[in-house]
Amino acid sequence: MSLSAVELVLVRLPLLRPFRTSFGTLTHKEAILVRAAGDDGVEGWGECAVAEDPLYSEEWNAGAWMILRDYLAPAALAGTSPSVKGHPMAATALEAALLDLRLRREEVSLAAHLGGVRDRIVCGVSLGIEEDVDQLLEQVRRFVADGYRRIKLKIEPGWDVEPVRAVREAFPDAALSVDANAAYGPEDAGHLAGLDPLGLDYLEQPLPKDHLLAHADLQARLETPICLDETLTSPHVTEEAIRLGACRIVNLKVGRVGGIGSARAIHDLVVRRGVPMWCGGMLETGIGRAVNLALAAMPGFTLPGDTSGSDRYFERDLTEPFTVDADGTMAVLDGPGIGVSPIDEALREVTVRRHLVGT
Repeated sequence: MSLSAVELVLVRLPLLRPFRTSFGTLTHKEAILVRAAGDDGVEGWGECAVAEDPLYSEEWNAGAWMILRDYLAPAALAGTSPSVKGHPMAATALEAALLDLRLRREEVSLAAHLGGVRDRIVCGVSLGIEEDVDQLLEQVRRFVADGYRRIKLKIEPGWDVEPVRAVREAFPDAALSVDANAAYGPEDAGHLAGLDPLGLDYLEQPLPKDHLLAHADLQARLETPICLDETLTSPHVTEEAIRLGACRIVNLKVGRVGGIGSARAIHDLVVRRGVPMWCGGMLETGIGRAVNLALAAMPGFTLPGDTSGSDRYFERDLTEPFTVDADGTMAVLDGPGIGVSPIDEALREVTVRRHLVGT
């Protein structure tokens, strides 16, 4: 049994409401799905987590499409390693599809393959920047009522201490954190210290991703733990960040670190270091969300992550919907591979284009 073809599928799903961050406002989710087709009729699926534009990272969908089409997929079909530098999210999508194909053949779930120890994970939700504090409070109220165990608020200069204080006053017992998406500079240390009295679980990625020493300096000035996201691109960088004291918490995103294998290595490193960790999200469809769910079942993921329900973003997901129960948990999938596949009708409705590599 071997790989016979790789298909790329570009999809665009409207979001239920705009999602604003410091690097832009999203009104829809555009993603590349990768279908790995075996000569035995078995298929595996993966999702590329990049966005339509290179705003969160250097990758974007048009570039990832070309890398997958012209380099990564042909190499996989030839059984060779592509001589491509970078492009971790594109590589992750193909790796996930190939692993899903293999595990479906073996009838093993991805969670079991990764050594998952949970049959349910604790869920958190990430909320974008709103037009005003009243709208923000309304969104927080909704998701607290839905049972989510952690509320994360996006912040940027001009929208930080005061709206976060308003949320803390309205929800004094909520597990609350904030995410800056690298919107601040080292000169903002004094201002960011204004978050310390608000009892946050962490401040995520306050500075640009290559500012390791500056993050260490900032952490020394803050009571609030720093969590790194964009900075942590590999096991090596993660080890350096922990050793330097640049973060006390790790956000692990499988696409950002180049695939499930790299994510597993970082997980094991973080566990050895005794650092709390959680699984980040990128507004994935059900294909990418299934991978995140399996990762979050591993023992090192001790904090609520971004694995929200499908109804957080989409009226209709590509797969069977992911749901959060009233206790704020979600069931880990135990079917072969990632445990889900796209629903044909749902996929057709949102497909922008397709390209088949191979026969």
